[in-house]
Parts: sequence; C-alpha cells; structure tokens
Amino acid sequence: MKVNWQGVFPAISTQFNDDGSINYESNARMLEDLINDGIDGIIALGTIGENASLSSEEKRKFIKHTVETVNGRILVLSGCTENTAEQAAQYAQDVEKLGVDGLMLLPAMVYRGTDREVVAHYQYVARSTTLPIMIYNNPVGYGVDINLEMTAILAHEQNIVAIKESTTDTRRLTELQSRFGERFNILCGVDDIALESIFLGATGWISGLTNVFPRESVTLFRLARAGRIEEAREIYRWFMPLLRLDTIPTLVQCIKFAEQIVGRGSENVRMPRMTLIGEERAYVETLMQEAMANRIDLDKYNLD
Repeated sequence: MKVNWQGVFPAISTQFNDDGSINYESNARMLEDLINDGIDGIIALGTIGENASLSSEEKRKFIKHTVETVNGRILVLSGCTENTAEQAAQYAQDVEKLGVDGLMLLPAMVYRGTDREVVAHYQYVARSTTLPIMIYNNPVGYGVDINLEMTAILAHEQNIVAIKESTTDTRRLTELQSRFGERFNILCGVDDIALESIFLGATGWISGLTNVFPRESVTLFRLARAGRIEEAREIYRWFMPLLRLDTIPTLVQCIKFAEQIVGRGSENVRMPRMTLIGEERAYVETLMQEAMANRIDLDKYNLD
C-alpha cells in the first residue's frame, strides 16, 4: 500500500467549553484557519488532542465532526490510543467508517508491553482494518521503543506505511532509511529537532506549535525541503524557544495557552491537566510576546 504522507501535519487540539464539554464550533474555526494557512493534513486526537481524556463516544463524535468539517480538503489522520488491542481494533474500524484517511497508532497505554506484545498489538490492529497506519514511536513519552527489529517484523504488514519518529535521536532516521529504504514515510514527531530531521530525509513533520504558527511551520518545511538552508535556519532560530514547549510534561497546556494568545482557541483542558499558573504561565506569555514582536516577514521567501 503506497501512501504519500508528506508535509506539515499539526496535531490539533480538542477545544473545550468552560464546563469541559467539547466546543465543536471552535474546533471548526481552528480547522478552517489551519487549512487556509496551507497545512497538508492534521492529526486529530493525538497527545495535543487529549485523546485519553475523551470518552469512547466523544472520540467518535469528534472524528465525525472533523472529517465533515475538512470535507476532503486535507488529510485527516486519527490518533488511536486505547488500553487493549481489541479496543484499538474496534476504534480503527469505527473511524474507518467515519472517513478518516489513516491512523496514528500507539501501543496499548496502561500496560507497558514486551517487544513481542507491542508487535502483536500493532499486527492485530493492522489486520483489523484497511486504513493505512502510522507507527507512533515515542519511547520518551510512553516507555516503549519500537526498535529496528520490531519495525522489520511490522514491515510485513502492508498497511503499516509510516513512522512518526519521536525518539529525539536523529540518528534513528538514518538507521531507518538505511534498513528499510523507502518502505516507510518517516515523519518527525518532535518540534525542536524538526529542521535536523527534514535535512536527514523526513518526509513530514507532525507538530504541536504548528497550531499556533502554521504559516511559519509550512514555510520552514518547504524551505528545508528545497535546500534553502540559511533561510530555513532563520525561521528555525526564531521559532526554537517556542518549539521547546513541545518537549515538556505540560506541552498540552502550553500549546493551548499559546493558541489562546493568538486567537486560535482556548486554553481549557480536562483534568487531571490544569491550566498554567505562576512562573510557567508567565514564561509562555513572554515567549509569545517575543515571537510576535520579532515575527518574520514570510513573503520575502517567494515560495508561491
């Protein structure tokens, strides 16, 4: 199965009202803004989307709304974060019927499996659906490294077509390419190594801060892919203090607060997460003020 997942994919937030219910109108506005700013696709219900904080019914309703709002204009991938292989397979089947273009699949969440168990989880879900699947490899976040030997087994599943690589070790990209050639699309999943990953051959970037500055993200990606290194570095240096927010435990709160500052959403989160206070809140405000004050004129790059 050949799937061309390339470009910039924000991992979108799930917008909540003050009472904790999902704000579908806000999510629709956010999607329209992202599409207008030139992103290539989205990941719904990933970490930034607070997947684990939604009920089973809410997840499916949110995906249905997202697919209908996007209406085929960009790719829609859904995160799949379930506690058992059976639940993940059922979710995959359900969102396939709802019209998503693919699945970003995580290992089972509560139980940290052995290598054999993690591989079996991926095989079970892959064989339950015809959706193309992206492996989400994030050993820093959930303690499981889908290593090269495990990936070699999963390469036999034809609908496993991509890897979101979030080890934070850029050497892994080269190792994957050397071992598997073009078998997988490899996408960077860590914001503050995005430029390095693109230079090393990543075909896409799944980003949290792209929700806040999508045009800068798209321009950075396109410049890097075109080999315009110095221009890409100019944007990257401007962006880096904010990109660092993607790598800390409160990344969801930081990104949603930044979205609120630029008028792209609300900082509301569901417990056990809580909105930022004190020094951490002031730090994000300062970063955003500096970024807005020094924002780069993107028209000078003449990419259109």
